[in-house]
Amino acid sequence: MQYRFFFVLLTLAYPLFAQQPTARQITRHINNLASDKMKGRGTGSPENAKAARYIVRHFKKYGLTPLGTNGYYQPFTAKVRRVVVPDSLRKAANVIGFLDNEAPYTIVIGAHYDHLGMGRQGSSLDSLPQGKIHNGADDNASGVAGLLELAQYFAQNSVKEPYNFLFMAFGAEELGLQGSRYFLNNPTLPLEKMNFMICMDMIGRYNPDRGVGIGGYGTSNTWPAVFNGLSSTIKFFTDRAGNGGSDNAAFYAKQIPVLFFHTGGHPDYHRPTDDPGKIDASAEEAILRLEINLIENAMQHPKMNFTAVK
Repeated sequence: MQYRFFFVLLTLAYPLFAQQPTARQITRHINNLASDKMKGRGTGSPENAKAARYIVRHFKKYGLTPLGTNGYYQPFTAKVRRVVVPDSLRKAANVIGFLDNEAPYTIVIGAHYDHLGMGRQGSSLDSLPQGKIHNGADDNASGVAGLLELAQYFAQNSVKEPYNFLFMAFGAEELGLQGSRYFLNNPTLPLEKMNFMICMDMIGRYNPDRGVGIGGYGTSNTWPAVFNGLSSTIKFFTDRAGNGGSDNAAFYAKQIPVLFFHTGGHPDYHRPTDDPGKIDASAEEAILRLEINLIENAMQHPKMNFTAVK
């Protein structure tokens, strides 16, 4: 009888526990997005569109409401500026899902899903990049995996949070933050309703001597209170600046407080050697649990003000 009672309790508790990010799920997402079959997810490629469909499939699974201009998609035209190629204008899209908690303000969580493709769109650091698959496992399949794990957690944790969530996978980041800038100039949710933005770009190569960097600490005077007493199983450090690194810079330019999570540069950055086998999924799991703690702390505070970092 005691065993049966324990089993019932365990069964009831398991769904909540199961929504926590796990290294296994992170690895699965990264292996899918950064395999050789995906050919580097270059903007405008069939593989980039396939990556977008992968994200849409999971947004649907998690029950997020479409908030693009065409279902979950917000299509736009991206331009390759850094090299001269025949297809310098390319079809691109942001992928946008909304978790409506009937709250007045919304937390934005984002990561870009494009990479350098076959090395023909510029930005590769390989000496002869053309025709080589740039898998972009860390940059930024790791961030998309984080986006999907956080979307699952907040959508399926059986808690009606005091803020809504906008989950966004940005296109054409590698071509100059084009997806996030397009969204901010054509928002599908009023910018004044956004509380803050969390950006994940390259969170898969944790170095315990360095720790995970969190930029944007100076973009609101509420952040120190949010970080106060923050529990973490992983080393981290903060930086005040909010206008560099990734798509967070576009939100900072619109005077929206930001945080930017990253595990730093490495020799495989923007090279064909940025492969899934080099990702530390267990450390990324710890980083995402840190982000959950931080977001839950932030939700105990009123809407944040923006402060410019000098």
